[in-house]
This record gives sequence, C-alpha cells and structure tokens, in this order.
Amino acid sequence: MLFLIEFSHALRDFLETGGQVLLVIGILIFTMWLMILERIFYFFRGHRTRVKDALKRWKQREDKSSWHAEQIRQAMISRVALNLGGNLPVIKALVALCPLLGLMGTVTGMIEVFDVMAITGTGSARSMASGVSKATIPTMAGMVGALSGVFAATWLQRTTRREKMKLEDRILLERH
Repeated sequence: MLFLIEFSHALRDFLETGGQVLLVIGILIFTMWLMILERIFYFFRGHRTRVKDALKRWKQREDKSSWHAEQIRQAMISRVALNLGGNLPVIKALVALCPLLGLMGTVTGMIEVFDVMAITGTGSARSMASGVSKATIPTMAGMVGALSGVFAATWLQRTTRREKMKLEDRILLERH
C-alpha cells in the first residue's frame, strides 16, 4: 500500500514537471498500447478461428477453378486480412501524433522560459529550470511513445502481410 502511495506521488510530481502536454501524451500512449494489445490478442485468439472458418468454407465449395471462384477466394482472403489489420491505421496515426505532441510540449515549455526571462529580466538558470524541464520531458515522452509504437505497428503490419500470404497459399484454385 505504501508503494502505491509513493508511486502516485512520484507520478504526480513527474506530470507536474512535464506540464499539461505530458498528461495528453500519457493518455495517447496508453490508448495506443491498448489498441496494440487488442490487435496482438486478436492475432493469438480470433484470427485462427477466422482462418479455420475461411478454409472450411473454401473446402465446401464445389467450384474452385472458375473466374467467379477466384473472386470469392480473393474476397475471403481480403476479409481475413482486413480483420487482422483492424485498427492498424489508427495505431499508425497515434504513433505519428506522439512526437508532434512532444514538440508541442517543447514549445509550451520554452514559452514558460521566455516568460520567466521577461518577468525577472535575467537569464538565471535557476529561474528557467522549470520551463526547461517542461520543454524536455514531453519531448522525451513523445519520442519514447513513438518509438515503442513504431516497433509494435511494424510487427503488426508484417504479421498481417505474412498471415495473408499463408492464407493465399492454403486456399488454392484448382486448374483444369
């Protein structure tokens, strides 16, 4: 219990040091990782069921060689790939937003530095330290969120492509 109280105080101090933008970045990264974990969970649970269902429906078909059968095959493969890719474009957009919000944190922190300089009339490092931390911490958080999201999104995209190719190899047209 004491650990949780200390952790909450440390987290609050960190958020105060980084400014309001850091809270927005934290919410963005949390949302992005929820979506990434949902896709990973779908890959290990729901995707296999969809593939089995598609293979079962293909095996039940009598016509596996006509132009019409090719179109049905492509539609089945596309549906499975779309379900696997799911919200990948949204994840990529959130990844792109992370460094932009970090940059916004940099700008707001630097504005605070310039405000302190204007009010005090000096360039005292001690008085500017708060603004400098509000400029650097959101930048770091945005970059860390973007990097982690890039790796996860790349893995998800590669997995989607690989699974689509596997399904294409398993649902074959019969040539006469």
